[in-house]
Amino acid sequence: MKSSLEIAQSVKPKPIEAIAKKTGIKKSELELYGPFKAKVSLSVLSRLKKKKDGKLILVTAITPTPHGEGKTTITIGLGQGLAKIKKRAMICLRQPSMGPIFGVKGGATGGGYSQVLPMEEINLHFTGDIHAVTSANNLLASMVDNYIYYHKEKFGSHPKITWKRAEDTNDRSLRNIQICAVGNLCIPREDAFQITAASEVMAVLCLSDSIFDLKERLGNMVVGFDIGQKPIFARDLQTHGAMAAILQKAIMPNLVQSMEGVPAFIHGGPFANIAHGCNSILATKTALKLADYVVTEAGFASDLGAEKFFDIKCRATKLKPNAAVLVATIKALRRSGGAQDEEKTDPKAVAAGLENLVHHCENIRQFGVPFVVALNHFESDSKEEIETVRRACREKNYPFAISDAFTKGGEGSIELAKVAAKLCSKKSNYKPLYETNLSIQEKIETIAKKVYGADGAEFTQGALEEIKVIEQNGLDKLPVCISKTQLSLTDDPKIVGAPKGFLIHIREVYPSFGAGFIVALSGDLISMPGLPKTPNTWNIDIDKNGKIKGLF
Repeated sequence: MKSSLEIAQSVKPKPIEAIAKKTGIKKSELELYGPFKAKVSLSVLSRLKKKKDGKLILVTAITPTPHGEGKTTITIGLGQGLAKIKKRAMICLRQPSMGPIFGVKGGATGGGYSQVLPMEEINLHFTGDIHAVTSANNLLASMVDNYIYYHKEKFGSHPKITWKRAEDTNDRSLRNIQICAVGNLCIPREDAFQITAASEVMAVLCLSDSIFDLKERLGNMVVGFDIGQKPIFARDLQTHGAMAAILQKAIMPNLVQSMEGVPAFIHGGPFANIAHGCNSILATKTALKLADYVVTEAGFASDLGAEKFFDIKCRATKLKPNAAVLVATIKALRRSGGAQDEEKTDPKAVAAGLENLVHHCENIRQFGVPFVVALNHFESDSKEEIETVRRACREKNYPFAISDAFTKGGEGSIELAKVAAKLCSKKSNYKPLYETNLSIQEKIETIAKKVYGADGAEFTQGALEEIKVIEQNGLDKLPVCISKTQLSLTDDPKIVGAPKGFLIHIREVYPSFGAGFIVALSGDLISMPGLPKTPNTWNIDIDKNGKIKGLF
């Protein structure tokens, strides 16, 4: 079978102006980036503000394998399936980070016959948004050290700086660094890089609803604390205006299309195991004015992206999701069931792994949103394994559909599209999991117990001290964004299934006050990933005609 890249390169996209016209976007509201992609003016949302919103469908998943379970493929396939049954649909996705592209996972624009185009450009530089976020982040980093240099009296000999530099590649050598080690032009201190997708600037970009809101949020970002434990904000450094200027184009949603011509916004790129894992609210809100059904995804499983979608994004925007799709694969169920080789047929492991599927279903249920289990079908799935999943869903009264989005595109997603559309006609009783006026520890404990299935959370002394400083400065009445491994419901990636009797270990807590949440780091998860022994860069090349190969 052809690779996803070869399939994508065999399809000629429609001119992006034609896609825009189909959605109701005016030509004057487009800023073209070549023939097949465009920035969309924020004036579209203002023009359509009185128009009724369409239905919002979230795509999430069970606990994944390291290579992912095709959640993006299902999202795109569902959008195409809705179009096949004559529904006006749009797709909203995040932009891929080049870290995973050159690392383990490769491209992140779907796969097979459910992709967004032009896939090579989207997976690489696209319209430059991630570069803009990186530049804005590092401008602030340079201003922080400049501020320390000229205001030494505010910080003492050991400045408490929480702001990190950023880079959109996996580079473990930059996790912990020493700056200003030689010379006397700045104050020596320990520093760190994080991947751009983990930057608060990325979160701010995705959670802002206007350019003015973007500037205000950038100014509200905490970069560190002075000698008296008072927060230093980006606005204190007079940097937020310049950062907003860098991001004035990046805040505009990017319009592209699926392989079958379904309009798609790809905008923003926060990771869900480190940040909040959702595309921008501007893209989602604009899509809801342009389409009757909007399909979006939140990174990784329900314990990460979906929880943050419901508790952070929807709370901040007052969005009310109408339905959810829980993506499962036989491979992931085998892994959750303890199989040593997830590629090998193993009905017993699939049956044992169903406890993980049930856990994620109940996670969605407690948010009050109707859902369907979508089995992402692979050729290696045996009939017995598929029937095991179907039977379990029937016994639990979970709606169930098989998706062949990868091999058949929209045609292979019609069954799922019909079920999802039907769910959207039901009442959604969406509500966040907790109130933000709880203490930080109570909010973390709530997520740990109700979403992960833990007995509670354990905090290091350092984390408790950081919480105390946050609360003393009145920065605590916000939702919590827990950074946790995606490979387990626990904070240990080696523990599979739906375990009980464990604790979530919180080692660090800091405010992302501009984004509007508190970050809690759990386990050993780090915000600058490393490359594997065999990185994906070994597969990627360009031929003599300038054609990219090996991307995915």
